[in-house]
Amino acid sequence: MKWLKSLVLAAGVSAALASAASAQSTDLDKVKAANALRIGTEGTYAPFTYHDASGALVGFDVEIGQEVAKRLGVEAKFFEGKWDGLIAGLDADRYDVVINQVGITDARKQKYDFSEPYIASKAVIIVKADDSEITSFGALKGKRAAQSLTSNYGKLAESNGAELVATDGFDQSIQLVLQGRADATLNDSLSFLDFKKKQPNAPVKIAAQEENASYSGVILAKNQPNLLAAINKALAEIKADGTYQKISDKYFGADVSK
Repeated sequence: MKWLKSLVLAAGVSAALASAASAQSTDLDKVKAANALRIGTEGTYAPFTYHDASGALVGFDVEIGQEVAKRLGVEAKFFEGKWDGLIAGLDADRYDVVINQVGITDARKQKYDFSEPYIASKAVIIVKADDSEITSFGALKGKRAAQSLTSNYGKLAESNGAELVATDGFDQSIQLVLQGRADATLNDSLSFLDFKKKQPNAPVKIAAQEENASYSGVILAKNQPNLLAAINKALAEIKADGTYQKISDKYFGADVSK
């Protein structure tokens, strides 16, 4: 009977190894079998993911997603949802990845995996083009900063001694600076580049920027090594062949990968 027990044990080990091998391959195989990379995105966050005048879903992140899918040999299939539940959609298997300017943080990395970063942003101080007084974050002391009061940028301005002027968002903040009702506004560099791309003659400039950048990546559920590797390979190809630069210039007028 010992030989029978050994045979059963060996069969069990073989099954376990086969199951493990299958788990290692099914993440990417599943995407290819479906001929689609399912992508979660907001669709309301210009210029990253939004609808144009014709109703089509467009944006920087949308085009990055389309290019990644193309290099995986499948179609990009987008699923729109509100930000609050977007990442949780990965847990429910509503889509394979989320491409929506998701910042790479230690807290998120505990539960999910990220691709290599595909876009970077820095906190910047935006002032009128003729302003010569504000040249650093320390120079905000005693100045009026137009900010959303609950934003991280508002807190950053306040921590540097600025008096906050409450606004509803970036566009209103810029207008208050242009009107002279605020001395500056703090926001991310990508928002400024987007604004200048649309309004190149607006008399505003970046007076200072933080040294360290924040990075965003493609986020997906853990334990999908083949899919993650394929996405990283696709992103590297996009950057190497000039596709990334073309998309970046289209939406920001600059390379936003660094």
